[in-house]
Amino acid sequence: MTRKRPEDLRSHRWFGVDDLRAFGHRSRMLQAGYGEDDFRGKPVIGIINTWSEMSPCHFHFRTRAEEVKRGVWQAGGFPVELPAHPVTEQYQKPTSMLYRNMLAMETEELARSHPCDGLVLLGGCDKTPPGLMMGAISSGLPSIFVPAGPMLRGNWRGKTLGSGSDVWKYHAELRAGNITQEQWKDMEGGIARSFGTCMTAGTAATMMLAVEALGFTLPGASSIPASDSAHPRMATDAGKRIVEMVWEDLTPQAIITEASVDNAVTTTMAFGGSTNAIPHLIAMARRAGVMLDLERFDRLSARVPLIANLRPNAGDKLMEDFFYAGGARAFMKRIAEYLDLSARTVTGRTIGENIASAEVFDDSVILPLDKPLQAEGGLAVLKGSLAPNGAVIKTSAAEPRLLQHTGPAVVFEDYADLKKRLDDPDLDVTADSILVLKQAGPQGGPGMPEWGMLPLPQKLLKQGVRDMVRLSDARMSGTSYGTCVLHVAPESHVGGPLAFVKDGDLIRLDVANRRLDLLVDEAEMEKRRAAWTPPPRRYTRGWTSLYLDSVTQADEGCDMRFLEGTMPTPEPDIY
Repeated sequence: MTRKRPEDLRSHRWFGVDDLRAFGHRSRMLQAGYGEDDFRGKPVIGIINTWSEMSPCHFHFRTRAEEVKRGVWQAGGFPVELPAHPVTEQYQKPTSMLYRNMLAMETEELARSHPCDGLVLLGGCDKTPPGLMMGAISSGLPSIFVPAGPMLRGNWRGKTLGSGSDVWKYHAELRAGNITQEQWKDMEGGIARSFGTCMTAGTAATMMLAVEALGFTLPGASSIPASDSAHPRMATDAGKRIVEMVWEDLTPQAIITEASVDNAVTTTMAFGGSTNAIPHLIAMARRAGVMLDLERFDRLSARVPLIANLRPNAGDKLMEDFFYAGGARAFMKRIAEYLDLSARTVTGRTIGENIASAEVFDDSVILPLDKPLQAEGGLAVLKGSLAPNGAVIKTSAAEPRLLQHTGPAVVFEDYADLKKRLDDPDLDVTADSILVLKQAGPQGGPGMPEWGMLPLPQKLLKQGVRDMVRLSDARMSGTSYGTCVLHVAPESHVGGPLAFVKDGDLIRLDVANRRLDLLVDEAEMEKRRAAWTPPPRRYTRGWTSLYLDSVTQADEGCDMRFLEGTMPTPEPDIY
């Protein structure tokens, strides 16, 4: 392998030449207290840190960044920490998804405009792995991902709790009158017991695992609990490795191929991962020139069994159990026959080499291939008259009896309408109805919020109903469960068929045949289309206005059109 020389480093243009600008660059580093031997002729490693006091998933990144720096120093590099948008799932409204592309753009521009030779990406909360990866891929610089890791399992009154999943479960019981307000309040202190991401098989765990399967973490990194001592050691090792990656010029373009993308999708499907992975992986793959689409997801899901016995799927285990059972390496070793083991990774070795020595230590968590939770992967893609461009459903978290169902629509024009009318005792709804939410897609939300797990009407909860078919152009939390059809495309806001659904219309869900149909004749649909007027634009300035001008639909990854493509951006002039 041809290794770079110091004068080949990108940062050499800032620090290594003899002109006025380089004089200024070096003097400012000296101003910061560094000696010239600290930075000149060494790989400058940008640590893109999404730490924030408003991001509990990332509370530990302030110290993890220091541990990454330790590894960079040990390997002969020069670390610089660059704060980036934290994209906080818990607090940002209307949805963190509105800001995923902002993080992608910020990551790319931080890398491009500064003297960085390589990047360490610190992320974990749902939208940070794809946002960081999208930006790093477009920057073209050697990059390694340090996952935040899951938090400790929850505990409440002797019960093991899973973040998100048990919130939805017990909130339904609260609304049904089966637990008290005091019990509900008491649960707050036990459901999230440490820093780190959700410890269910939600979006964070899914995306960290997908990034590892894509080849961008150290082996096993994605499943290490955030508070485990192995986590800071992994961060230091990542700091060491990125320095070597710079000398080797091991860029994202050398790692991401159709095979590595298929590995990421296949691993996600066998994990029973979040539906959110679909637009995220589409966007990431397309930044590298791999045209991933919904049909490919469905084909790969149909060929691999679901073997992670984790909530919110039919299983009952959590990510801490997954780690003790062997973690990401053991999981991928078990599905090795479905992976392309020749795919390259940030280690410089193949994924097959990375997992060769892995073992499963608990078959009740990482199930044998002949005893899966279900014979196919956890997600299915639907098409039909109601979703011409596609919709998705997490079959592993749905009631099987509802996967083939026809029922009358109960329509909510937006989430405010749902909040106002859902618990009205006079709402014309039964357990056979299909709840429909409009105005929740990329444009309508805006940002495609996680509203897709529509709560059930209170009067049905009191009757013992705990699942029914719900559909929308929204997303839902990866920690959610239920028969929820999501990401309906085109969305209602832009005039997709969902916009024209009315109360009482029959809708047919047929997962076995991958169909979602509105049973209204074409003549009636033409009348409705002719009478429809687009909703008024709510945002006319700022980021949200730019987002609305450029965002793609769910089946295209919800990226910004001006950020798509693989044409290289010129290096900045330094005058």
